[in-house]
Amino acid sequence: MAASTKPNFFLRRPIFSAVISIVITLVGALALVALPIAQYPDLVPPTVNVQAAYPGASAETIAATVLAPLEVNINGVENMLYMSSTAASGSGTGSINVYFALGTNPDMALVNVNNKVNLAQTLLPEEVRRQGVTVVKRSPAMLQAFAFMSPDGRYDAVYIHNWMNINVVDELKRVPGVGDCSVFGQMDYAMRIWLQPDKLAKYGLSATEVAAAIREQNSQFAPGRLGDNPVGSEAQLSWQIDTQGRLLTPEQFGNIIVRTGEDSAMLRLRDVARIEMGGKDYSVESTFNGNIARMGAVYLLPGANAIETGERVTKRLGEIAATMPDGMTFKLVVDTNDYVMESIKEVIHTLVEAMILVFIVVFVFLQNWRATLIPCIAVPVSVIGTFAGMYALGYSINTLTLFGLVLAIGIVVDDAIVVLENVERIMSSEHLPPKEATAKAMNEVTAPVIAIVLVLCAVFIPVSFMGGLAGQMYKQFAITISVSVVLSGIVALTLTPALCALLLKPHHHGHVPVKVFIWFNYTFGRITHGYLRVVRFIKNSALRALLLFACMVGGIFWILERVPTGLVPNEDQGYTIGMAILGDGASLPRTKAVGGIITDYSMKLPGVKDVAIINGLDITSISVKSNYATFFTSLKPWSERIEPGQSDVDVTEKNHGHQRYAARGLCPLFFATAHPRHEYHRRF
Repeated sequence: MAASTKPNFFLRRPIFSAVISIVITLVGALALVALPIAQYPDLVPPTVNVQAAYPGASAETIAATVLAPLEVNINGVENMLYMSSTAASGSGTGSINVYFALGTNPDMALVNVNNKVNLAQTLLPEEVRRQGVTVVKRSPAMLQAFAFMSPDGRYDAVYIHNWMNINVVDELKRVPGVGDCSVFGQMDYAMRIWLQPDKLAKYGLSATEVAAAIREQNSQFAPGRLGDNPVGSEAQLSWQIDTQGRLLTPEQFGNIIVRTGEDSAMLRLRDVARIEMGGKDYSVESTFNGNIARMGAVYLLPGANAIETGERVTKRLGEIAATMPDGMTFKLVVDTNDYVMESIKEVIHTLVEAMILVFIVVFVFLQNWRATLIPCIAVPVSVIGTFAGMYALGYSINTLTLFGLVLAIGIVVDDAIVVLENVERIMSSEHLPPKEATAKAMNEVTAPVIAIVLVLCAVFIPVSFMGGLAGQMYKQFAITISVSVVLSGIVALTLTPALCALLLKPHHHGHVPVKVFIWFNYTFGRITHGYLRVVRFIKNSALRALLLFACMVGGIFWILERVPTGLVPNEDQGYTIGMAILGDGASLPRTKAVGGIITDYSMKLPGVKDVAIINGLDITSISVKSNYATFFTSLKPWSERIEPGQSDVDVTEKNHGHQRYAARGLCPLFFATAHPRHEYHRRF
C-alpha cells in the first residue's frame, strides 16, 4: 500500500476510536446531571452584613456613634472591595454591607468581619452592646419572594409575622442550597409599654426611672439550692430553689413597682402606663393585592443549584401550607427560576433546531444519508462532552454557556465535514475504496484540522482574560466554545475517520441522483456562477471595490449608533420590581397611600397577575425608611401574554404613565420601576 494511503493509528483501531468517544459522552452526561443550573454565572461578590440596633436614636446619632466606629475597624479587612452603610431613625437600626472580591471564601470573610466588629464593641454605646451586633453572610441573589396573608382578616400582621418566623423561616433555612431566609420587618412579639406623660409629671417620674425599674424586676436569677453540702448531718433532702424570672403577660408587667412611699404605698407600672402585647416594630408593612400580608425572601447559597434549591423550597412551602391555621394562605410573589427554566427551555429548543438544520444542510449538499449520519454521531459527542469540561472548570449551566453551545454546533460540525468531504472527493475522483480513501484524506487534512482548532481557540480564549464584570460574565461563554472546539478536533481525528471507513460505500459509475437533487445542484450551480460573476465585476475595478468597502464601513457605523447597548440583552423576566420614594420625612401612612394607588392601578393592567408592596423598606439596601415603598409586580405566564402590550417593559411604561395621578396630593414623589436589567426613574 502506498505511503499516502497508509491508515493512521485510529483508522486501524476503530474500536479504540469508538471507546474514546463513548468515554467522552458518558463523562459529559454524568457532568450534565451534576452541574448547577443558574440564569447567569456567579457574578455577585460575597457580602457580609453587620446590623446594630439603637432604639429611639436618630439616623445621625446611629451613623456617628454606631456605624462610624464599626466602619473604621472593618475597613481594610482581607479581600474587601468596598462597603456601604445605612442608618434608619424610624426603627433605630443601622446596617453595613461589606462586599468582597469574587472568589473570596464567604465563611472566612464572615470570620474576619466578626473579629473586626468585636474589636469595636468597646466604642459602641451601652444600649447597642446590650441589644447586640449581628454579623451574617448574605447572598444578594434572591431566589424567591413569598407572602403569607389572611384573606378573611382573621389574623393580623403581628400574628402572621410571628407564625412565619416560627414555622417558615427556620424550616426554609434548613433546606439544602438556601443561604438565608428572612421576613421583611421586625414584628416579633414584644411587650409594648405606653407611658402616660401627664401621670409621669404628676408623680415626678422620668422615663429613665421607669426603664430602670423594668430592667431590675424583669430579670432572671439563679438563687441556688437548699440542703447541699456543707450542711449538718440532719439534712435529709436537697431542693432546687427557683424564683419567678422574666415576666410574660401584661398583667405581670403592670405589677412592676416603680416607686414606694410611706405606709407601704406602692406606685405600680400600670398606674402610669398602658401595657399590651404587640409587635416589636411597625416600621414595615406589607400588602398582597391590597390585603394585609407579611413578605419574606429566600436567598441562594453561593454555588448552589438554583433550580434544585427552588424546587426544594417550593416543596417545603407546600408542606408548611398543610399545617397553616384556617384562614391563612400563601403565594409565591417572585420565583426567579420561572424565567431560568423558560430561557433554558428556549435555548434547548434552539439547540435542537440548530442541530437539525445542520444535518439537513449536510444531507442536501452531500446527498448521501450514510455521509449525513457521520456528523449526526460526531457532533453530539462534542456537545455532550463539553459539559465535562464545564464541570471540571467549576462552571454552571446558564444562559451564556448554553448560548455558547448553540454557537458551537455550527463550528464543531466543520471539523467532521472537512474530513467527510475530503473522503467523498477522493472516493469520487480517484475511485478508491472507503478505507483507502479515508487514509489518504486523513493524511491531507490532519494538519488543517489541528490548525482549525488552534485558530478558533486563539479567537475565543483571550475573551476569558477580559477584566471586570463583562469579563467574568463572558469567560464561561468563551471557554465553553473553546472546549467544544477542542473536543470536535479530537473526534474528527479519531471517530470520524473510523465512521467514514465503516459507513461509506464506494461510488457507482453512472449513478443518477434523485430528481430533487438534480434541481438543487442546477440551481445552486447557477447561484454560484452568479456570485462569481459579481465578485469578478467588483475585483476588476479598484474603484468599485473601494466604494463597496466604504459603504460597508459606513453601514457598520450607522448600525452601531442605532443599536441599543447593554451588558446582556433585555429579556422579559416575568416580573418587575419598583420603588416609590416620597420626600424625606414622609410618614408611613402617606407611603401606604401611594402603595394603595399603585396596587389599584397595576391590577387593572393586562398581563398583571399579582402586586405585592412592602411599605417602609428600601429593597436596594434592605433598610427601613418610612418614605420608601418597594413593590413587586408578578406577571402572568409567558404563554398567556402573547398579545402586544403585555410584556414587562410595557407594564413598566404604563406604570410610569400613571405616576402623575399617584403623585397628586402626595408630592414630592420619586418613582423608580425596574425590570431585571434596565430602570426608569422620574421625579414629580
